[in-house]
Amino acid sequence: MTSLKVYHYAKCSTCRNAIKWLQNAGHDLELIPINEQPPSKEEILDLIAKSGLESKKFFNVSGEVYKSMELKNKLPDLNEEERAELLSSNGMLIKRPVVTDGIQATVGFKPEQYEQSWSPKENHS
Repeated sequence: MTSLKVYHYAKCSTCRNAIKWLQNAGHDLELIPINEQPPSKEEILDLIAKSGLESKKFFNVSGEVYKSMELKNKLPDLNEEERAELLSSNGMLIKRPVVTDGIQATVGFKPEQYEQSWSPKENHS
């Protein structure tokens, strides 16, 4: 089964549910505490590219740090590099969990999305 990197926050119930889902699907997980080891700016840019999402989707808009920094008003004025720099500076700014197999990446946890991205694939070789 695929080995996945999961950036998570242990106190986050969404992360715990996502991890449980991935384990039940048979994946080997490399769990990385996002608050202690946030991805670097380069990793963030790579994850954004692999997710196919806009960089603003990587922000944890309901988080305290996001609100205290008043990022809702500041984000529109930042370019991709600046947004990635900001995300890498504080793991609590990142919407979680972030899951990647090195080819694709997902942000957050929606069972339908996980079904599509992380369901065990039949090997037709």
